[in-house]
Amino acid sequence: MEPKNDKKVIRSWAFFDWANSAYNLVITSTIFPAYYTIITSDKDNNTIDYVTFMGKKFVNSALYNYALAFAFLVIALLSPILSSIADSRGNKKLFMQIFTYIGSLACCGLYFFEIENLQLSIVLFVLAAIGFWGSLVFYNAYLPEIATPDMQDSVSAKGYAYGYVGSIILQLICFVFVFFPSTFGLSGEGQASRLSFLMVGIWWALFAQIPFRKLPAGTADLQKARASWLTGGFKELRKVWAQLKHMPYLKRFLTAFFFYSMGVQTVMLVATIFGEKQLHLPTSKLIATILLLQIVAIPGAMLMSFLSRRYFGNVKVLIGVVIIWIGCCAGAYFVTTEMQFYYLAATVGLIMGGIQSLSRSTYSKFLPQESPDHTSFFSFYDVTEKVALVIGMFSFGYIEEFTGSMQNSLIALAAFFVIGLVFLLLLRKVEPKTENQTFAV
Repeated sequence: MEPKNDKKVIRSWAFFDWANSAYNLVITSTIFPAYYTIITSDKDNNTIDYVTFMGKKFVNSALYNYALAFAFLVIALLSPILSSIADSRGNKKLFMQIFTYIGSLACCGLYFFEIENLQLSIVLFVLAAIGFWGSLVFYNAYLPEIATPDMQDSVSAKGYAYGYVGSIILQLICFVFVFFPSTFGLSGEGQASRLSFLMVGIWWALFAQIPFRKLPAGTADLQKARASWLTGGFKELRKVWAQLKHMPYLKRFLTAFFFYSMGVQTVMLVATIFGEKQLHLPTSKLIATILLLQIVAIPGAMLMSFLSRRYFGNVKVLIGVVIIWIGCCAGAYFVTTEMQFYYLAATVGLIMGGIQSLSRSTYSKFLPQESPDHTSFFSFYDVTEKVALVIGMFSFGYIEEFTGSMQNSLIALAAFFVIGLVFLLLLRKVEPKTENQTFAV
């Protein structure tokens, strides 16, 4: 096993965030959702926009939510199997590569997204999401292998910071094409948007070569190799669940994480469509707003890491952040003006990176540090997050379709955050007493 806290390895690991966060910003947060909403809209603000997919009629934004929910469901089902194979054969880097190339090629394919080939484009959109989230299963599993517990907060935050910087650089490049298409011989904003999808795929695959060259491949577990690769992953999840019964702190933290993740990721994934459909903001302003959100997320993630390390501990900071998220959901329900949306986006940006980074590092700290089963534990973590996302995205889309208002979906998100907050508050009752764990609470 290679020594931990190697600066070159950590830097290489963080560059994977740099590489794939371009997808998270351009495809899930800014240009793609805005482009999707525009080309599937009838341009009448007084009517509901419908699209037909696989012979069934959907509200356009609901189909977007359902597509993502399906992608997360696929990952939730696949990741235990893949993690089992990676653990037994010691090839987690190979699976990082496979999912990266699936995602990046799907993004390149979205260059051909026109309303006439909506069905194929939705399939590519789902594949891109599967590639992104599937690669993260193995990326996250590297954290306890490359950093000691006292360094995992800062290393996790470093990854998010690299991701924000890298994605912003590419977003600014895409910005130029979208706002000045004629300068580059493009037909308009539509072609410029599709060019952005192509650039994301190339950027993602290109910069991923840095971690692929430096990260260790892993060590094969011969005992696991003899088990069934199809059922082995689910057996590992059951094994992790059995271990969690004797780790009440981690079990309760995962419960809290499950509920507040329903809200966090859903808000991030629907923010642009919300601004487009509810406030009818132009694409340029939406992209600028989400870009601002990403910029303020960098100091936000660093601030949360600093506060948890120096003053309050992870859980108290997470409690404060979840309370702010509840306030954001409540505020979004009453948002009616452009400036209110900007203030809300800035607040979400400050807390967005912090809650993701601290969640990952808090979980990592409480794992058995010398265990060879980090991939299995992080598979459990990722399955928890993906199931939460399936529920969050599906409920958001279904409530909008059922009630006719996206704002009503925000009530469900606020409820998810409240439940997560309750379990975070209950963590103090099962606080671990061992000396090497007190730094995290």
